[in-house]
Amino acid sequence: MKGRQIVLDHIDGREAAALMVDGKLDDILVDGDAPRPGTIYRAIADRPVKGQGGMFLKTPDGNVFLRQVKGLAPGDTMLVQVTGLAEPGKAIPVTQKVLFKSRYAIVTPDAPGINVSRSIRDDDVRDAILAIAHDVAGEAGMGLILRSACEGVEPEEIAEDITAMLDLAEQVRRDSEGPAEKLIDGDGPHVTAWRDWSDPAEVVTEAGSFETHGVLDALEDARGDQVALDGGASMFVEPTRALVAVDVNTGGDTSPAAGTRANFAAARMLPRALRVRGLGGQVVLDLAPMSKKERRGFESALRGAFRSDTIDTTLVGWTPLGHYELQRKRARAPLAEVLK
Repeated sequence: MKGRQIVLDHIDGREAAALMVDGKLDDILVDGDAPRPGTIYRAIADRPVKGQGGMFLKTPDGNVFLRQVKGLAPGDTMLVQVTGLAEPGKAIPVTQKVLFKSRYAIVTPDAPGINVSRSIRDDDVRDAILAIAHDVAGEAGMGLILRSACEGVEPEEIAEDITAMLDLAEQVRRDSEGPAEKLIDGDGPHVTAWRDWSDPAEVVTEAGSFETHGVLDALEDARGDQVALDGGASMFVEPTRALVAVDVNTGGDTSPAAGTRANFAAARMLPRALRVRGLGGQVVLDLAPMSKKERRGFESALRGAFRSDTIDTTLVGWTPLGHYELQRKRARAPLAEVLK
């Protein structure tokens, strides 16, 4: 099936959202047991961790871990926000740079200024959006980022969205004193899909739509390690305790350029493969054989593929053994853990 579909359903009683692009699973969000990214706590500083420049904080959901704690002392109260998922046995990571995200706007209380997404290139459109933002938020004293989804939207809708986020931010800031407490729960998969998958798409909400629209079959494939690539090549994406190993194979192609073709195909497919499996942390690519002169082109292809990915990924570079390394934010629970 051609085009984009956003399919909202449940798996084993868990809220879930799937993005299908031309009949293939492009992204999947499944609610887990851990606090959702975006959750905001009023937390109490507990004890510093020497040598790591961080501190454990107390919350109603257990300890969380905050880095860059200069000037903080045990017993201090602060607002923090969950930034991602923790590795097994580790505390949930949080930040004091609290953000309030919606479909059209991101409020940044600690970073003043009003900015428009660089994805909106038309100067007249940018000026119109900025005018709306200044009218609504000019006196709020908070920072504001207007997202790319604002393009083509009625001004009243953008203004209402900005106002709602500013009101929420002000409500949370007024509630910064007191015992440890969860102030706001992070967005679930359905709201996150509405917020972040803003490109035009058919939205499917009927119960059982994961089965009727091929999502369950795609998830079964995603639970495996192998990813098919163009020309009969393949890559294996295998998480270990220390890292995610990606092995690229040429398959039956024995031509001189087989390795290069397989590696470039892997670069294009890697963001989706990691995204749908919920994998992050250290990623090491064991590529098919190719000459060193092709490395720059491979890096460009990899950089282009990750440019549209919503999860922060740093391209680290080549190792002495010829592997390529990435560092990817742990933004969601691994699919294998959520769907046991």
